Amino acid sequence: MSPPDPSAVRYDGPWTHRDVHANGIRFHVVEAMPAGGVVFADPDTPLVVLLHGFGDFWWSWRHQLTALAERGYRAVAVDLRGYGDSDKPPRGYDGWTLAGDIAGLIRALGHTEATLVGHAEGGLVCWATAVLQPRVVRAIGLVSSPHPAALKSSILRDGKQRSAWLPNFLRYQLPRYPENLLTTDDGAEIERLLRQRAGEHWSGTADFADTVQRMRTAIRIPGAAHCALEYQRWAFRSQWRPDGARFMETMREPIGIPVLSLYGDRDRYILASTIRRGQELSPQRRVVAIPDAGHYAHQENPAAVTAELAKLLA
Repeated sequence: MSPPDPSAVRYDGPWTHRDVHANGIRFHVVEAMPAGGVVFADPDTPLVVLLHGFGDFWWSWRHQLTALAERGYRAVAVDLRGYGDSDKPPRGYDGWTLAGDIAGLIRALGHTEATLVGHAEGGLVCWATAVLQPRVVRAIGLVSSPHPAALKSSILRDGKQRSAWLPNFLRYQLPRYPENLLTTDDGAEIERLLRQRAGEHWSGTADFADTVQRMRTAIRIPGAAHCALEYQRWAFRSQWRPDGARFMETMREPIGIPVLSLYGDRDRYILASTIRRGQELSPQRRVVAIPDAGHYAHQENPAAVTAELAKLLA
């Protein structure tokens, strides 16, 4: 089967697809259509930027896109650098560049600040942007995404978290093999990861099956698998370089904005104890368990996640 065209992820719905240029590349963004069918152009309308996790794309936030627009917010979901129908440059998967991507995107959308919401690796981009580009971040909401210093600490000190997280992370450091793993058999590895990490309430539903097929398509877009892996490869390789040491040292600076940390109460991949670490790094942080959800709480129990995000935004 031939690889899908990047435009394959431009699914129809109560939203509009746009190309936005920021930080030197083109981003595919999806903006919800509020009541009346006119996209918000008023810079005074609060902006919420939604960032997906590993192997995913903007579709992950379909529920929150529409629900937040109905509440009067300008909700925009992004295909991160290297994913979906966004550009796939060979470099730029380090924390500084990713934070610059989001800061530039906020300004390109006509705003001076936004609330960022991210799942897993998208949450790590939220953390980085809040620390490195603080003037553009009003608050951050996180789904299954611990502070990077807390994640590192848990992997070093917590055997259960280490055994859940480390094997795939190390396997993805190999050359070429992980790209083939993610794309062969029509992206079957992505389905394996979803089934392994999702809660049982969602994994047997038609919505789960539909999401699996869309993600298997998205990861097979030329270049997407390699770029997705580059996020994790930089995180690993930089640990032994000065840039990685500087990044982690900078990330340990406490942030003073409101932070919401959500996690699924059935998540076996990122543990609750890991999420709760590092409160001193974000003193205004509120931690909430989402019931009947695994690693993808925003898709598994979208109403509960949206309700908590509404509290953060209010």
